[in-house]
Amino acid sequence: MTDRDPAIAVTEMVEHVLTLAETWTRWDGVPRPIDDRVYTPHKAIRRVADHLIDHLAEIEARLVGIPAIPDAWHASTITTAADLAPFTEEDYEEAVSRLTRLARIWTVRLGSLTGELLDDSPGEGWTFREIALHVAGSDYYADAVGLMPE
Repeated sequence: MTDRDPAIAVTEMVEHVLTLAETWTRWDGVPRPIDDRVYTPHKAIRRVADHLIDHLAEIEARLVGIPAIPDAWHASTITTAADLAPFTEEDYEEAVSRLTRLARIWTVRLGSLTGELLDDSPGEGWTFREIALHVAGSDYYADAVGLMPE
């Protein structure tokens, strides 16, 4: 168990993703392979946002004692036509708006929980702290794309 502030971990992850994404307008259009998958700028943003949404929905459901909606994302197993589109300045601006708002929601939600609730969370599965720290690992997707050279 770690006592790392989970809200800071999620916020720092989003900041890191956006730092990388700022360079993706120079992406050469070639998907980047990592492990058994490929990643593109749009796919990385999609996966980070989906991960933030999915696990936030899980926390909210558990807090009110209802079942979480089962995970039915295709996740990173697919690369859609939209994932292959060029990543424009407007796409970056949209990603900034989307991901910073999601990070803020996470910060507000996690900040409203006591340390006890973070580490002794209702329902089945990881604690809320563990979920947040897991979500903070979503920079994996952005790191797969990496920085684009000047």
